[in-house]
Amino acid sequence: MRHRSVADMMTPTAVAVQRGTTFKEIARLLDEFGITAVPVLDDDGRPVGVVSEADLLHRYGEGSGAETAEGLMSSPAITARPEWSVVRAARLMRQKQVKRLPVVDRENRVIGVLSRSDLLQLFLRRDRAIQEEILEDVLTRTLRLRPSDLTVEVRDGLVTLSGTVPRASLVPVVVRLCQSVDGVVDVVDRLAYVDDDRAEGPAGTP
Repeated sequence: MRHRSVADMMTPTAVAVQRGTTFKEIARLLDEFGITAVPVLDDDGRPVGVVSEADLLHRYGEGSGAETAEGLMSSPAITARPEWSVVRAARLMRQKQVKRLPVVDRENRVIGVLSRSDLLQLFLRRDRAIQEEILEDVLTRTLRLRPSDLTVEVRDGLVTLSGTVPRASLVPVVVRLCQSVDGVVDVVDRLAYVDDDRAEGPAGTP
């Protein structure tokens, strides 16, 4: 079982600007490409900051007087690596409250951009693909369970698990691993178990 990587989901070609790019040119690029921010690169193609729609609005609202990317940008640039999982990138977006991450290679040069809209593509995975990953990767390969003992239903990313597992302690493990599959919105647990191997609790169906 493998989470999609940033390289899998990013837009490979990034729209970028230089320190001297003007306010109007940045606004034109955002509008032309339908994006909310652009990375600002130095002469070697390395990101030094990001100019977002919010930065442009701040220029007008606060009267900062900045006319070029160097004065408008938020710095330093918050970046991602192509080998990162999308889960790691999403957490960074949430922590830093940004909508887009420039993706940089080992030389710290921009090779793409990962946006929130790119991450949303995970939740457009077909239900059948999610079901197959749970059955083959989670239940069979990872947990060594018999798929014939379990039923996995997926509708619009909502996974419903039913059937019987050998031990009660496996139930939260199965649920947690299913929740971690890309594209899963939520998991409904209707699992039963044969043996209650917990410290306390009656045997049988929880």
